[in-house]
Amino acid sequence: MLLGTVLVLLLAGAAPASAHAALRSTDPDDGSVVQRAPRHVTLTFTESVGLLDDSFRVFGPDQRRVHTGEATHADGRSDTARIGLPGKLAKGTYTVAWRVVSADSHPVSGAFSFSVGKRSATTGQIDTGPTEDPLTRGLYDAARYLAYLAAALLVGTAAFALLCRPAHTSPLRRPLVAAWWTLLGSTAVLLLLRAPYEAGTGPAAAFDASALGRTLTGRPGLALLARLLVLLLTAAFLIGLSRRRDTVKRPVALAIGTALATALALTWAAAEHASAGIQVPAAMTSSVVHLLATGVWLGGLVALLLTLRRSSGDDLVEVVPRFSRIAFASVTVLAVTGLYQSWRGLGSLSALSGTSYGRLLLAKLAGVAVLLLVAGYSRRWTARIAAPAVAARAAVPAPVPQPVGAPAGGREAAEGPGTGEPGTSEEAESRGEPESLDGPAGPRAGSVDPGIRRRLRRSVLVEVAVAAVVLMITTVLTGTLPSRAQAEAAQQAPVGALPPTTEITVPFDTGTDSVTGSGKVQVTLDPARVGENGVQAVVYGSDTGLVVIPEVRVTFTLPSRKIGPIDAELADRGGYWSTNSVNLPLAGNWTMKTTVRVSDVDQVSVERRVRVEP
Repeated sequence: MLLGTVLVLLLAGAAPASAHAALRSTDPDDGSVVQRAPRHVTLTFTESVGLLDDSFRVFGPDQRRVHTGEATHADGRSDTARIGLPGKLAKGTYTVAWRVVSADSHPVSGAFSFSVGKRSATTGQIDTGPTEDPLTRGLYDAARYLAYLAAALLVGTAAFALLCRPAHTSPLRRPLVAAWWTLLGSTAVLLLLRAPYEAGTGPAAAFDASALGRTLTGRPGLALLARLLVLLLTAAFLIGLSRRRDTVKRPVALAIGTALATALALTWAAAEHASAGIQVPAAMTSSVVHLLATGVWLGGLVALLLTLRRSSGDDLVEVVPRFSRIAFASVTVLAVTGLYQSWRGLGSLSALSGTSYGRLLLAKLAGVAVLLLVAGYSRRWTARIAAPAVAARAAVPAPVPQPVGAPAGGREAAEGPGTGEPGTSEEAESRGEPESLDGPAGPRAGSVDPGIRRRLRRSVLVEVAVAAVVLMITTVLTGTLPSRAQAEAAQQAPVGALPPTTEITVPFDTGTDSVTGSGKVQVTLDPARVGENGVQAVVYGSDTGLVVIPEVRVTFTLPSRKIGPIDAELADRGGYWSTNSVNLPLAGNWTMKTTVRVSDVDQVSVERRVRVEP
């Protein structure tokens, strides 16, 4: 019932889509000149998008903002965004800045231009609105990391207590409570910060009631609300289990705990990369299983560490081998699901080194490799802890057959009370100790060598530290555009709007004090391979706002083969500069020279190296 409720809340209306929305087309077309002023501006995306209160900003030829209507979906299609324009528009070039939220919960933005009647040559700053507030993004990412960490600890600690069955669970209560409260707090922070994160505004906007109301109607907000509901049910389950531990059967507790953990994992899978892209049902299932296995392994490591520190040691010979088997199964599941998710996100092996997503994935894989090496070292000490128990079971003699009619108590019952030797099982049990297999002076079967226990504790502590780093990389990875989605965006981008395949940031400073005198040029080269390439250059002023300047020139030279300079011959598209026909004939490290002219006498040239692949 719980899983069905969560699925209905989160997956209603979900359909296969490309992770991160890519702009498919615009009406009017980007860079076009229309003779009659349009009544609407319509954008079509590669997946369904969520609209914000300020999804569109339209600026006229005088660079003043044009009054527009409310953003809506065109013809009821969730993959479109439309805004109405005034009845009369002056002739000239109009810039449209847009910002929407992808189906995988990440905001995306961009800008394009069109002209009415004729293009207008304007200079100066165009305020296209906020792109991202660093403080909001930092707080949001920190809350996401704490949520991942707390979820792993909560799931892993509970699984350790139910599956490994330590004799004393009191050391696990504090981390269990701390994980629950941390996850509750981080989820509440994410819910409050969701609106300013989507809009790119400061944290103060979190207390806007209307913005919070909009958050609660979107998929990410519903996922966070569902997470709060699951946390409340989890608290009730844990409290009930602690009060009636002797009456609740372990299979029942395991079934309820598994259902709650799965529902908790669904609140992540249904609002992030797995919810959009190819093979959505398989990706959702893989993501949930991956998150659960991560929690059981990494959260269980913390529980094992606390058990090693505070347990008396008598039950370690049973608990440690149990967790070792569970951890091995979890790692196997992580390997299978991680391989699938990597293939789904990357799309190609070249993306491993050619995209930010791929490089982050390589960093995560390196961290996991270190984690596995330390885990292998821990298994050595685990085997030594388990050895006495194995030897004890092997040394137990087979029961002696009793004659028919003999008393049920065996030899001791037949011989009568008081006839056994000192140190037998009756006396040991009366003292609360296990029977010694080697006589009164022999070591107990359940004893653990302090040196082995200390070494295992140290190796597990290293595992926990490395695991925290891996989770941090994972948090960044989940907020990064997948390589496959980036490639899809490149294939489906409209004419005149080049996809961000290879981006080069070129800072410039002409020495003047004006807004346009210094800043940066964002140059996009697509596909950065031998043959025809597209180049797009967007100029930002000293205050990071989009500016229009008299000229941007880009040339390419290959010094090693004495080729060039090849002039890209960029054309002014009314807000940015671009071309679709730069022929780079050979692979190699090219020198890209960008010349920025901000007035008749002020200009500067900056060189950057660009790799062109075969």
